[in-house]
Amino acid sequence: MSHRSKKRASGFSLLEMVISMALGTIVLGAAVQLYSQGVAATWTVSQRAEMQQDFRAASDMLTHDLSLAGAGLGNSVAIALPSTVNPIYGCDQTGTCYINGGSLPYPKQGATPYLYGLIPGLNDGPQINNPPGATDVVTVVYTDNTFYLNCYAATVTALGVVTFAPVVTTPATPFPPTGCLPNGVAAPQGVNDTVAGLTAGDLVLMNLNGTSVIGEVTGTPTVTGANTYRVPFANLDVLHMNQTPAGGGLNSVGVGATGTNPTRILVITYYIDKTVTPPRLMRQESGHSPIPVAENVVYMKFSYDLYNDATNLPAPNQADGGASLGLLPDQITKINILHMAMDSTLKGAKGGFQGLDLETSVSARDLTYNNAYPIN
Repeated sequence: MSHRSKKRASGFSLLEMVISMALGTIVLGAAVQLYSQGVAATWTVSQRAEMQQDFRAASDMLTHDLSLAGAGLGNSVAIALPSTVNPIYGCDQTGTCYINGGSLPYPKQGATPYLYGLIPGLNDGPQINNPPGATDVVTVVYTDNTFYLNCYAATVTALGVVTFAPVVTTPATPFPPTGCLPNGVAAPQGVNDTVAGLTAGDLVLMNLNGTSVIGEVTGTPTVTGANTYRVPFANLDVLHMNQTPAGGGLNSVGVGATGTNPTRILVITYYIDKTVTPPRLMRQESGHSPIPVAENVVYMKFSYDLYNDATNLPAPNQADGGASLGLLPDQITKINILHMAMDSTLKGAKGGFQGLDLETSVSARDLTYNNAYPIN
């Protein structure tokens, strides 16, 4: 005869279930917290790596150009520009001007504007955030040593036209003349070369009949003979370099004026563009359209070290390039990048941005410099 067991099968009690659910919730919460921290850390690392790469590329380009300020133009370069209509920079061949929605004039000595190897632009850029306030602009000028225009002679053959042709002497010299090319280069590029040649918006420095003038190319060079090119430098150019005969620019030089060793100069301006989101650091060359260098650059500030030739004393950290002290840009000896600040592209898990700020100094090799040691 069988007997039925009187022991009842039992599961979790309500108390046990509540405790297990609480423990499970704690464990799950900890796992979610660890996962969130891992995602945030991964975001931080990836954003910082991307930002550092962009920042390094932008800072390398900026410091490279700053180090070349004045190169090929000689120490303490100051080239007088036309004064009837002030020459400008910051515009391209469409007539669009980009620096804080406009253009900038060249600095003046009295009533005459001058081109220098370095041109400060205190507070000439837009304000991105407040604080810290308005951003700076900086412009450097140096010769293009990759285009061998110096192998040609320049002659004004008509108003607004310069012909570049082989140098002719008696007896005639070979083309190219000796000494105009670096070692290993057999011939200069054509003035109409599609890669290196002159295009509308280029600036050319010429010494015509003993006068240094800068002209803006306004069209495409045309071939008129063997190694001979006709280049337009028409009046009413965008950057106001050519001007009319009464303006004192290139077109005030008489027809027939000639000179050797012309050279293309690069007028390169760095500024922040806030017309797009996010704001970008831009680089504009002469009268060509600007190109973006890096996104999310939100602040840029410079100061300049100068040497006062009159007092034989240095003037360090001048935000305005020494203008308030009566000093000129050709007395600058060093450029101090006080800030070039960049934010990350995306916000983090907690809503914040990553940020980097460059602070360094650049001694341009061709700016004026004077060591003054006391002598007992």
